[in-house]
Amino acid sequence: QVQLVESGGGLVQPGESLRLSCAASGSTFRSSAWGWYRQAPGKQRELVATITSSNNRNYADSVKGRFTISRDNAKNTVYLQMNSLKPEDTAVYYCNYQTALGGNYWGQGTQVTVSS
Repeated sequence: QVQLVESGGGLVQPGESLRLSCAASGSTFRSSAWGWYRQAPGKQRELVATITSSNNRNYADSVKGRFTISRDNAKNTVYLQMNSLKPEDTAVYYCNYQTALGGNYWGQGTQVTVSS
């Protein structure tokens, strides 16, 4: 089993930045893929960014150029640096961790609110 703990959400004004973190504990593996997803009120959960074990990154078009996903294998942690935040980025952000053995785990979610 893998446990994921997220942190870093909060309330910011448009144009400001936040960095989300998600730390994994338990049966973690280096050969894993991470992802960040978000869900706004009344909407479906959507992909924000992913990073593979070989550091290939993928971003939703809506966040390209503003968000950066990174990972620290030594700390079993993934980060999402969010710059130039917009009100439409407001959502609950979830981290996702997938192992090479087919495990698929979700964090509890952290609220990000962008408002003036």
